[in-house]
Amino acid sequence: MTTSLPNIRHLDNSELETYFESIGDKKFRVKQVREWLWQKHAHRFEDMTNLSKDLRSRLAQDFSLPALQVDATQSSSDGTIKSRFRTFDGHLVEGVLIPTEERKTACVSSQIGCSLSCRFCATGYMDRKRNLNYDEIYDEVVLINQQSEKNFGKKLTNIVFMGMGEPLLNYSNVLKAIDKISAEDGLFMSPKRITVSTAGVAKAIRKLGDDQVRFKLALSLHAANDAKRNSIMPINESNNIKALVDALNYFYKQTGNEITLEYILFKDMNDSEKDAQELTKIYRQVPADLINIIEYNPIDAASFSKPDEAAVQKFMQILESNRVNARLRRSRGKDIDAACGQLANKA
Repeated sequence: MTTSLPNIRHLDNSELETYFESIGDKKFRVKQVREWLWQKHAHRFEDMTNLSKDLRSRLAQDFSLPALQVDATQSSSDGTIKSRFRTFDGHLVEGVLIPTEERKTACVSSQIGCSLSCRFCATGYMDRKRNLNYDEIYDEVVLINQQSEKNFGKKLTNIVFMGMGEPLLNYSNVLKAIDKISAEDGLFMSPKRITVSTAGVAKAIRKLGDDQVRFKLALSLHAANDAKRNSIMPINESNNIKALVDALNYFYKQTGNEITLEYILFKDMNDSEKDAQELTKIYRQVPADLINIIEYNPIDAASFSKPDEAAVQKFMQILESNRVNARLRRSRGKDIDAACGQLANKA
């Protein structure tokens, strides 16, 4: 259901103050209402029980309060929980709770669909419908945190922007969402526990540096030379590896924040000894803390396959012998299409 009423969560303090003054109410209402919106996670005005019925009714008459709703959930045999969320205008988007002993991680989406068409990613075969608003991204985190508390008795420890969409093509909303997630009057989560993953938008990576962001950055590299990367990630044609290396160095110089490289292994495509040596060269040029080597998760739309275990171990040994800090990341939630690259609104 769509409405032409202004979204109350998109108003800042001064705009809310002006509103309450205009209806003859006090400024302290701003604090009360913002607490309901951002800390108590009210999704209806009638839930704001310390406001009078008349005021709640007036707010409902003057504003909308669109909120993400859980449309469906699936639980994996490994404890991973995938949620399909429904937006106020009827779109679907997915988020994942990834639990381990040490961590409870929310993998969140930033766009409905994606425009980048990465050949190995299920979301890349969907059209981009629109960007998620910052309050919708915030809702994803809130709803996944509630799942974590309900199922595991613990709050989220980490957030990764590795779901549907390219976060840096929704730059403003992603940064606003992170500001709210880390704000004292929001979820008050340390930005150091938040990682934004990008397919590689060099200009936006530099802007992150200029904006002095405090969160971590991950680059989805997945191939260590331009020819191969062009063939699986069309964005590389306008953001080649050299441009990305330069942008990452600039980002690190401006912020000192942790950088991770992500590299999915594809059988007979990027898993050779030569590929490992080329990846080592890139690692030497970038102030990266770590390379995450990720096992490929098959999708219906693509014909890639994962290398056998011997090939994976050989690749890892070459990196290790070159003193590359690399970690093999086993995917979770594969049985419910919740693993890396599999999000496509299936339930």
